Order: sequence, then structure tokens, then C-alpha cells
Amino acid sequence: MLFIQYPKCSTCKKAKKWLDEHGLEYEARHIVEDNPTYEELKKWHQKSGLPIKKFFNTSGMLYKQMNLKDKLSDMSEEEQLKLLSSDGMLVKRPLIVKEDMVLIGFKEAEWAEKLL
Repeated sequence: MLFIQYPKCSTCKKAKKWLDEHGLEYEARHIVEDNPTYEELKKWHQKSGLPIKKFFNTSGMLYKQMNLKDKLSDMSEEEQLKLLSSDGMLVKRPLIVKEDMVLIGFKEAEWAEKLL
């Protein structure tokens, strides 16, 4: 299981603590130092079954500075994936990637249902 996080993010810290408390094994990956590639994001998007917008960190400063709220609807899925792969700070975190699923953001009830 891949745990993609930004170590300074409080939600990521909570998620990591939750994983550790439940004895779940994972490979941690720093989202900025090792930004997801276009190919990874495309695969994860397909696997998740979620709209591409769910992959954006809509509360992040970069998202707001780039005024993406108004721009995303005019962009193709491919353009959005390329944008996401350009900077890890645009990607919503934490992310859990397993063979059969992708979880975006930390919702304890959902994680418990899917991972325990």
C-alpha cells in the first residue's frame, strides 16, 4: 500500500498516526519531493472512479493563486492531469493507493471500512 503525503500537513499526520495505530503496513511517499506522474495520476483516477476534480487540493494556496476554481471546467481531463503532475501541492492528500482502490483525503470511517 502506498501512502502519499505531505509531512507538514496536519491531516496527513493524523492519517499516518491512524495507519500506525491500526498496524497497517505502507510505503510513505513525500508528495512534493516525489510528485505523482501523469501516468500514475491517470491510472489512479481511472481506478478511483471519482471525478478528476476530487484529486485537486482545492483548499491549497497554489490552487487559489492559480485561480483554478474558475479554470478547471474549461480544461480537458488530460490538461487537468498534466497540471496535477506538474506540482505535488496541487494534489489532494493524503492518498492511499492499493492494487484495487484509491482513497483521497483522510476520512476515518471510510478508511476503516476499506482498510481494516
